[in-house]
Amino acid sequence: MRSSYLVTGGTGFIGSALVRRLVQRGVRVRVLDDDSRGNVGRLDDIKGEFEFVGGDVRDPAAVSKAARGVEGICHAAFVNGTEFFYTKPELVLDVGVKGMVNVLDACREHGIGDLILASSSEVYQAPPHVPTDESAPLSIPDPLNPRYSYAAGKIISEIMSINFARKHLERMVIFRPHNVYGPNMGWEHVVPQFLLRMADLAAQHADPIPFPIQGDGSETRAFIYIDDFIDGVMLLFEKGEHQNIYHIGTMDELSIARIVELVAEQYGRRVRLVAGPPAAGGVKRRCPDTAKIEKLGFRPETSPAAGIAKTAAWYDTHRHLRPAGR
Repeated sequence: MRSSYLVTGGTGFIGSALVRRLVQRGVRVRVLDDDSRGNVGRLDDIKGEFEFVGGDVRDPAAVSKAARGVEGICHAAFVNGTEFFYTKPELVLDVGVKGMVNVLDACREHGIGDLILASSSEVYQAPPHVPTDESAPLSIPDPLNPRYSYAAGKIISEIMSINFARKHLERMVIFRPHNVYGPNMGWEHVVPQFLLRMADLAAQHADPIPFPIQGDGSETRAFIYIDDFIDGVMLLFEKGEHQNIYHIGTMDELSIARIVELVAEQYGRRVRLVAGPPAAGGVKRRCPDTAKIEKLGFRPETSPAAGIAKTAAWYDTHRHLRPAGR
């Protein structure tokens, strides 16, 4: 691990958790973010212990300025949230591709030798096996489906980083998050949406609460709590090998129906699932094979029930921050 890092997207959910952990480790941290999706308030507890640079990752001058004087970059700036993949695909790609170009140019300009890239499980679709390891082929099933704007941007970022690193970097490591969740993660993702929906419906219905979902509930995911996830990222800062890709998640594959049940338990309620059309382009199963990062010592500790309880507590306490229409 180097002594100083720039974290792009450092006020986002994952970025801010990483910044906090790096600061705790005594690393000098600079954050680049325009707060369009993040919120620097997430880092109020360590205010003054890191340097914040306001700027758009699509602006080459802003990225160059932010990168000057650091020894490494963790590039996490991207437009996340499934609803944005469908509604703003051009923005997703603009931020993804231009941001990656600017980060690589800044590495070359300032002689930065260490790059940690945040990718996504979305880069592979309908993998040949589940759990899925890092060798799964990357694919875009339908270029006309706007959902794949995010996957395409992440695939482009991976390929650009790998090939740039052949000549210009001492170390380049890619990590792929798999369904990270936790307190203060935003309002557009599955777990907070389920928590908010449950609270709303619980006030209107007796048990069993009719709970609408996309699909029939048999779809599976493997969720990982944010603290465990950051443990994995920190392992890669310390031990990740050059030109290697690592899946970070858990192998605890749960159905969406089970996730809803765990959410309902936070309110002492029971539910009746109301199936709906599945999201266009969504996958039936997703669960990472984490054997590779486990060889570095990765051991997630937070159970789904415990993680959802912690997340529910935050959203209950901060319900007044809920945006209109959520």
